[in-house]
Amino acid sequence: METPLRRGRITLWVILTLLGLMLLAAASVAWYVWNGLKPAAAGPTKLVTIAKGSSPFRVAEVLEQEGIIRNAFLFKYYLRYKNEGSQFQAGPYELAPGMEPDAIISKLNSGDIAKEETIHFTIPEGYTVLQIADKLSAEVLVDKQQFLDLAESIEMLAYSAEAALIVPSPEMRHLLEGYMFPETYEMKKESTAKDIMIRMLQEMDRKLAKLPEDWDTVLEQRKLNFHQLLTVASLIEREVVNDQERPIVAGVIYNRLDKGMKLQIDATVQYMLDKPKERLLIKDTEIQGPYNTYLIAGLPPGPISSPSLASIEAALYPQENDYLYYVTKKDGTSDHFFSKTFNEHLKYKKQSEANEKNGGKQR
Repeated sequence: METPLRRGRITLWVILTLLGLMLLAAASVAWYVWNGLKPAAAGPTKLVTIAKGSSPFRVAEVLEQEGIIRNAFLFKYYLRYKNEGSQFQAGPYELAPGMEPDAIISKLNSGDIAKEETIHFTIPEGYTVLQIADKLSAEVLVDKQQFLDLAESIEMLAYSAEAALIVPSPEMRHLLEGYMFPETYEMKKESTAKDIMIRMLQEMDRKLAKLPEDWDTVLEQRKLNFHQLLTVASLIEREVVNDQERPIVAGVIYNRLDKGMKLQIDATVQYMLDKPKERLLIKDTEIQGPYNTYLIAGLPPGPISSPSLASIEAALYPQENDYLYYVTKKDGTSDHFFSKTFNEHLKYKKQSEANEKNGGKQR
């Protein structure tokens, strides 16, 4: 017959056993949770992309697949417990196994995405289409012939508000000459020749937005279209180095045009040559062609280079003056002598030649 004492001992043993099992189960669960949420074994950084519209649960699954976390199931409920996940931002992230869960959450919340590999290139002011193609080709960014073909493509006109206004002419050496803005660019590494050209064409539109709001009105007052303005700006760009002289030279160009005088700008002859010369000869100025302003009246059929914004502004807002001629001083400054009469111009030409003989110093 079982005594009360024996029954009490059995009951206590059962209770203790159950308590022990409960504690063991709780410890197992705690260990499971702790082990599942502790950082994964340290490893190299990976590029992990979180797709747009991903739910927090889907993010957890991606992180586990990439080995960034140990257990997606537990991470999901950790996010729910912390009330996190709703602010996660899509994009490529640099994440590494071994990161703390809170560090991962913080990075995804801040949108601290990895920077894409990019290319950098600089197009100097006054470069021609051919020079741009040569430079980009030398930097292994484009195929030269493909780039040149694009520069003649009617299709490309649609990518720029100003380029769309070009009226193609068989006399134009390059359809898009002057419309690719000279600037330093950063683009995605996988950018194509077309991508690069579109970017440069659209940069022209962006730069023009920085001009005074009345510039369209000024064009109408001067009875010029944008193509003609850009042509004048390109002449200024190739002729002038010092910014303060750009509006003065613009004034000379307009003065000569108003008087029906030929522009006689050396840079237009150089543009027609396969290779520019250090010094033009008289016979060079007699070369037949639509860009030779020693022979043609008025402006050439299009720009001869990619002008800077300073040259475009000078073409828009020239200095009002009576000058008709200019010649480089050749005194080491890149400045010019400006004159109102041909006789005065001849005098300055002699001074320029004397400066050159004197080693670039003005006497």
